[in-house]
Amino acid sequence: MINRFFMPDYCFDDIYAITPEFLVSLGVKLVLLDIDNTLVPYEEPLPTAPVLKWLAGLDEKGIAAAFISNNERERVETFNRGLQYYASWKSKKPSVRYYRKAMEKNGVGREGTAVIGDQIFTDVWSAKRLGVPALLVKPIRDKKTLLFRFKRALEKPILRRFRRREEKETARRKEGKKL
Repeated sequence: MINRFFMPDYCFDDIYAITPEFLVSLGVKLVLLDIDNTLVPYEEPLPTAPVLKWLAGLDEKGIAAAFISNNERERVETFNRGLQYYASWKSKKPSVRYYRKAMEKNGVGREGTAVIGDQIFTDVWSAKRLGVPALLVKPIRDKKTLLFRFKRALEKPILRRFRRREEKETARRKEGKKL
């Protein structure tokens, strides 16, 4: 069950490690992005210059973007004001309703979509429910609330399992190259 619903397909240190070329290699034409703690910290109201550059790199490769957030309308609209991507707030992730709306609005199906976020129980689970690649990034700066600490504690065994799986795969590839 963990692998089916909560295991990310890829893990990265931050969004900048997810290059447009990598996304193109996966056949991605649309990324469905979380905002808070994925692109910017919670207290950053607008996209930073590096985020804008990263988004422009996606655009140059023909990759569309949309924001799917559980945060408030004002926060999401403020962040998106200069970008004008499809954006939803109070999305109730892991519900996939607004992910599907973003896909429809951008004319992209499951085979051309990926989800990028920082939380297993919202972003990754949503991607798994949609049947699209789940790209997990390390959170930029976590809230220190009891709920967030609890959720991060629940994520740790899943991340350990991911790392073990990746280590086995790397070892298997190395053995194959020796033959």
